[in-house]
Amino acid sequence: MRKIVILVFLMALPLVTFGQNIFEKYADNEDVAYVSIKPRMFKMLATMGLDADDPEAKEFLKMVNSITSFKTIATSNLSIANDLQKWVGKRSNDLEELMEVREGNMKMMFYVKSGSSETQVKELLMFITGMDEKVKVRSTEINTVVVSLTGDIDLNQISRLTSQMDIPGGEHLKNAKKKN
Repeated sequence: MRKIVILVFLMALPLVTFGQNIFEKYADNEDVAYVSIKPRMFKMLATMGLDADDPEAKEFLKMVNSITSFKTIATSNLSIANDLQKWVGKRSNDLEELMEVREGNMKMMFYVKSGSSETQVKELLMFITGMDEKVKVRSTEINTVVVSLTGDIDLNQISRLTSQMDIPGGEHLKNAKKKN
């Protein structure tokens, strides 16, 4: 009986790890730079240095207050980068491709889940790989990045947020529109 229980457990283990969120899987891995920002932190960041009477600042605050999750993983480990690419490939089946940008060896893919209007999205997933000029996070060089942002996101405002957070590829969102 004990052998049967162990066998069933071992057979089920791949199913459990396969369904695991990629961010949870690598959160404690030393070969990745991992960031998870909670909504309260966005609210704190949004109020720093903004004029509350400025209409543009009010729109930005509204967008930041609607963010429910921000997670990113960055690595130069080829095995992890391949795993991230597979995960993005599977995850992108539920999303709409917003755009693809290629610059030299670097490839940036942007995916969204539709929101309430042309410029609103519920989720933004960015995948960046092949960065020639490796970015350093502490002492770790990175060449592959996955960013997931969820909430009620205005694409007109998100490029400003990614610029403030110095996220690679964010500057390409300035002219992005959802495909019809």
